[in-house]
Amino acid sequence: MKPMLIVLGLLLLIVIYLAAVYNRLVNLKNQLKNAWHQIDVQLKRRYDLIPNLVETVKAYASHEKEIFEKVAQARSAAINASTVKEQSEAENALTSTLKTLFAVAENYPDLKASENFMMLQEELSSTENKIAYARQFYNDSVMRFNTYVQSFPSNIIARIFGFKEEDYFEIEEVESKPIEVKF
Repeated sequence: MKPMLIVLGLLLLIVIYLAAVYNRLVNLKNQLKNAWHQIDVQLKRRYDLIPNLVETVKAYASHEKEIFEKVAQARSAAINASTVKEQSEAENALTSTLKTLFAVAENYPDLKASENFMMLQEELSSTENKIAYARQFYNDSVMRFNTYVQSFPSNIIARIFGFKEEDYFEIEEVESKPIEVKF
């Protein structure tokens, strides 16, 4: 009788441990999803600002059609990205085209003095800061989740239930050289 109770007790402890690890994995995965949604909210805000910014610049620099098309294409690619890796690549391309747009704006003193342009530029800058913070929070969540998925013995339980490592939301390093604009 006593050996049977010991075996049942051990089985119960194993089941409790499995449930605890599984629940921890679910909790970390949900934190990760929440962190991604925070990035998504800020990216959508950014995407909404970009057409207004482009239209404002267009009013002053109508002959810069190629730059406007590149910004529109990059924005569209970023909106349509479906994975974290695709999103990272699309955001890097969008950031690059926005840098070019701002470089063009530097050549138009009336545009730089425009209250609307300045407001949009400030709004975009504020959004970029929020995106950076949300990205940092997301990447911290990815690190916690991936560490738990990789650690023994939770890695065995993660594999059994199909939990896999997640990708970081990476951005390219900001170039220190100025963007060259040719007319």
